[in-house]
Amino acid sequence: MSTLREVNLEQGMPYAADAVRRLTFEVHHSRDLGCTVLKIIHGYGSSGKGGKIRLAARERLDFLQRKGEIRGYIPGEKFTIFDDATRKAFLVCPELRKDRDLERSNNGVTFIVL
Repeated sequence: MSTLREVNLEQGMPYAADAVRRLTFEVHHSRDLGCTVLKIIHGYGSSGKGGKIRLAARERLDFLQRKGEIRGYIPGEKFTIFDDATRKAFLVCPELRKDRDLERSNNGVTFIVL
């Protein structure tokens, strides 16, 4: 069983509110599956407006972290071996070391430490 799971929140081109509802479901579902990290793909806002799903998802993750429902999250643009949160995430999910977005500054993804 993998401890890393990936979910594409952009699939089907949902409204941001629908994507956030799915995010909340996927966080709880991934934990039930025994995952330690959930990677979400939310896009980066190629329209130039900032990415509504990305902004809404990260706002929701801030809320979930404050409530203690997740340990934290790592924005894709900070997913580097030089980031303390990334190195800590490697300890709970060694698979992350092999993720294709490591060192790519991809602001279209976020890693959630469950």
